[in-house]
Amino acid sequence: MTGRLYGVGLGPGDPELMTVKAARLIGEADVIAYHSARHGRSIARSVAEPYLREGQLEERLVYPVTTETTDHPGGYEGAIADFYELSAKKLAEHLDAGRDVVLLCEGDPFFYGSYMYMHERLAGRFEAEVVPGVTSVSAAASVLGRPLVQRDEVLTVLPGTLPAPELARRLADTEAAAVLKLGRTFGSVRDALAESGKLDDAWYVERATWGQQRVEPFADVDPESVPYFSLALLPSPAYKSRVEGEPAVAPAAPAEGGEVVVVGLGPAGPEWLTPEASAELAAADHIVGYGPYVARVPQRAGQQRHSSGNRVEADRAVEALQLAATGARVAVVSSGDPGVFAMASAVLEQVSAGNGAGARVRIVPGVTAAQAAASRVGAPLGHDYCVLSLSDRLKPWEIIERRLDAAGAADLVLALYNPASRTRVTQLANAREVLLRHREPGTPVVVARDVGGPEEDIRVTTLGELDPSTVDMRCLLIVGSSRTVVEEGPDGQSIVWTPRSYS
Repeated sequence: MTGRLYGVGLGPGDPELMTVKAARLIGEADVIAYHSARHGRSIARSVAEPYLREGQLEERLVYPVTTETTDHPGGYEGAIADFYELSAKKLAEHLDAGRDVVLLCEGDPFFYGSYMYMHERLAGRFEAEVVPGVTSVSAAASVLGRPLVQRDEVLTVLPGTLPAPELARRLADTEAAAVLKLGRTFGSVRDALAESGKLDDAWYVERATWGQQRVEPFADVDPESVPYFSLALLPSPAYKSRVEGEPAVAPAAPAEGGEVVVVGLGPAGPEWLTPEASAELAAADHIVGYGPYVARVPQRAGQQRHSSGNRVEADRAVEALQLAATGARVAVVSSGDPGVFAMASAVLEQVSAGNGAGARVRIVPGVTAAQAAASRVGAPLGHDYCVLSLSDRLKPWEIIERRLDAAGAADLVLALYNPASRTRVTQLANAREVLLRHREPGTPVVVARDVGGPEEDIRVTTLGELDPSTVDMRCLLIVGSSRTVVEEGPDGQSIVWTPRSYS
């Protein structure tokens, strides 16, 4: 019989914080395996030492590199990959011989743990069990004496190795956070905390629960003194406000001082953003919007970000108006133009309902998805056209069909938004049949997907050959009129345009 592999979490460092099961398995194992640097010392072994017994085999897995350079032809990643393969082979030899192997892992094996690389190589061949351990994040909150999160607060765990702009964006989007793997990343983490406006609330915790543990405000830490086993912690803001007597939100300024600016981001990246929109985003105290759209806004120091899901437009609008009622400048972001099937109407609907009394509302336009799609093929919107959404989430399909029929009879070019989704799979096929009542099958159709994005794809087909199954929510369709022309350009690409005259 083969042996069994155990990935045993040791907790944050104090041997007394190890679970009873972890201690028992360590004492019973035939083989104790652990990682170490080339100097041979192992933190994991030192934590487990009180539970070891005489006669156990020890398998030391020595990293070929840690932070230094290597002459391995595959670089650092290649050297580490070879090391994991060799380590897995060593452990497999013990397991094939019928010996149970405990692989020690600081913290929790599946929480940035070194054990996971052995698990993915060996769990398919041998019985494997993971014993969870207390994480460094939990230990840090314990020694700090503050709760991580409570009620509906969100905790975000981040590796400090992320680029500082990405760290800043994610820190600004959450209430509480832990940033691990400091060491050499301390400077960029500090920059990200400052840029997100969270530096003054952040704590530095080093070697939590060890004899040499260290806790102090993050802003006061000397970067030269920071080891790898340290983290940044942003504990529960609600707890802080209660204990320190600070209000959870700033005191309300005169209502006339607040403002909501609904900003159009254009269809994709920063090159589609107008200078006016950029200025409004930079001046805002709060950015409110659908998560992927908020992520497109460059982070500014002290600016608060409020991300939410795709189907809570009303809630998002209320939140923005409530923030503005405190005297804040709030930017609500929309893809494309905010007045085209987007947040401008949602905000004004809530104002009309009596929310955000006293807050001013302005709209800053953006390049629409229809304009962007049209520009990629020529000028299909060169004459009269109709903009129509095929989504029946906010209006019944009967109304959509009636409008399609009228636009088709009027010989208008159509820009069709929201043509399909995972739950709406029949609307586009129905719309095609309605338009074929009035248009020839050869009528040009532009299918534009992810315009300006990394997966941009522009296809020109006809109404008769349009396959609805190839269209998803990220597409916009332009259906030509009887006058729309398709010509082949010098590069072989289709040029689609609608004449300005019927002569």
